[in-house]
Amino acid sequence: MPLTFAVTWDYRCPFARIAHEHVVTGLEDGADWDVTFVPFSLGQVHVGEGETDIWERPNDDSGLLALQAGVAVRDRHPDRFLAAHRALFDLRHVHGGKLNDEGAVRDALIGSGVDPDPIFVAIADGSTLEQIRKEHEAAEAGHDVWGVPTFLVGEQATFVRLMHAPEGDAALARRTVERVVDLVAGWPDLNEFKHTSIPR
Repeated sequence: MPLTFAVTWDYRCPFARIAHEHVVTGLEDGADWDVTFVPFSLGQVHVGEGETDIWERPNDDSGLLALQAGVAVRDRHPDRFLAAHRALFDLRHVHGGKLNDEGAVRDALIGSGVDPDPIFVAIADGSTLEQIRKEHEAAEAGHDVWGVPTFLVGEQATFVRLMHAPEGDAALARRTVERVVDLVAGWPDLNEFKHTSIPR
């Protein structure tokens, strides 16, 4: 039976990148995991009281274009999603690119083997943005999610901050993800565990 869990993401967050690098590396190595990738907009989280939701003004958000591209690939080309997912994280965190730069996002998709034109049609017609809104709001309402990366296992949801990417070490990626999921599902009594300092 596969290990089943979900995990939220926004391409802006460096800790989401680290967590998703573990998940992607494990899956690429053949890990028996059933993973649901849940988009979650940090831009919407930071909308102030009385301000217009980011869904109504997506061009004001620095990360929503790339997030829409990732979701469109997830839903239309699932066989290319892991490669595109990694490339979109790398766009920001490896190459220092802008997630709201259409040309840069297109290049990331092309480099992942994805034709960007249908992806941007889905972005232009608003269907992908609506899908993100639905999944974001469901995570908020159903699990009180407030950030990324949050791992969701059954009824449990836990924000997780890992410090180091696996750097291609698939065995490390598998161990890390399985340890996280086991803590989330197997020890829900642990509410907070945080080092007071980070060794350098």
